[in-house]
Amino acid sequence: MHFSVLFFASVASMTTFALDNGLMRTPPMGWLAWERYRCDIDCKNDPKNCISENLFIDMADRLFEDGWKELGYVYVNIDDCWASMERDKNGRLQPDPNRFPGGIHRLARYLHDRGLKLGIYGDMGTHTCGGYPGTTLDKIEIDAQTFADWEVDMFKFDGCYSNALEQELGYPQMSKALNATGRPIAYSCSWPAYQGGLPPKVNYTQLGQICNLWRNYGDIQDSWSSVLSIADWFFNNQDVLAPAAGPGRWNDPDMLVIGDFGLSMDQSRSQMALWAIMAAPLFMSNDLRTISSGARSILQNKMIISINQDPLGIQGRRILKEKNGIEVFWRPLLNNASALVFFSRRTDMPYRYQTSLKKLNFTTGSYKFTDVYTGQTDVLKDSTEFVVSVNPTGVVMWYISAPGKLQYHPYFKGNKLHKPAYVAEENAFPRVFL
Repeated sequence: MHFSVLFFASVASMTTFALDNGLMRTPPMGWLAWERYRCDIDCKNDPKNCISENLFIDMADRLFEDGWKELGYVYVNIDDCWASMERDKNGRLQPDPNRFPGGIHRLARYLHDRGLKLGIYGDMGTHTCGGYPGTTLDKIEIDAQTFADWEVDMFKFDGCYSNALEQELGYPQMSKALNATGRPIAYSCSWPAYQGGLPPKVNYTQLGQICNLWRNYGDIQDSWSSVLSIADWFFNNQDVLAPAAGPGRWNDPDMLVIGDFGLSMDQSRSQMALWAIMAAPLFMSNDLRTISSGARSILQNKMIISINQDPLGIQGRRILKEKNGIEVFWRPLLNNASALVFFSRRTDMPYRYQTSLKKLNFTTGSYKFTDVYTGQTDVLKDSTEFVVSVNPTGVVMWYISAPGKLQYHPYFKGNKLHKPAYVAEENAFPRVFL
């Protein structure tokens, strides 16, 4: 594909270097509490859903027992509202004693015994967004060491109740402090989200040197309008954002809300596909204890996960935005493979979109594709016209192998061509993929 030349030239010329902790060489995967559970601390009246060690143990058990861990979902991440309202007598953060009676270290050990990892939350400011103790500049070293002592594996650093100067000093300082503990702790920065997400206020070269991933934009909500607004912002700014991403450093469009209340099945497939194209972290925020089989099948789709986890780590792009409401996205993958997504912004009815790989700038050759949601496999010449039927707010997503010999064709048997009665010539009409 012609695009690959541009991508690899861009990657080769980049001067950003990932945080030197060897972590997150592919986008991290796991479960995060915030979108689904927010700051529910009412354990008396809502014990199953409040922010407590029981909630995180429950989710860890589900990841471990229900096949999620084997697919790569290994992080269980605490967000805001976990802490006591006061630091201890030594100035260290401490968990709420009623909701986390066993302490964070014991929770981390519980996860580690099951091959999982624990993430925790803090804030570069006087308070967290939920009003709990924040991490001011003078507390950065002690908080980093506390997390290391608790055997935490990932730290998300938010930015409420801080100003631009404090953030400019504090985010790099925390990166240095985490590395100084000697424990590998992946570092998630919210810094760019507080500075508008774009240059000149945001220096993505610097971010790639100090953080493993970063929030660029506002919080996701459990609605299609929220998912779409985030995707639009990322792809509208892809020329700035895509070169910043790579192994060990990732743009983070926020959580997957698949399995909650706001998305249809088609919209859930769309979020999963677009997040995979973006090389986004895959942090679910849902109830794994009650998740539907449909949502589970989307989130556990092995081919989409393999696309998301591609070791090249190149963030994909939107390559076409049609007036008919269809958009096409492309991501290059290892071994000259690629992923294509046909996405419909329409809300009326399934749309039959006609194109060819040649029109999408694929080079001359024959390509094997697999529809990642249906499992359909076929071979297309670059010049062959085809039609995909894309549901409203839905996607068709293909994994496409590198060009090569036409290994088989559905109309060939042995060395003879067998055509159904309705086929006049091989390219007389478009191939149709429903």
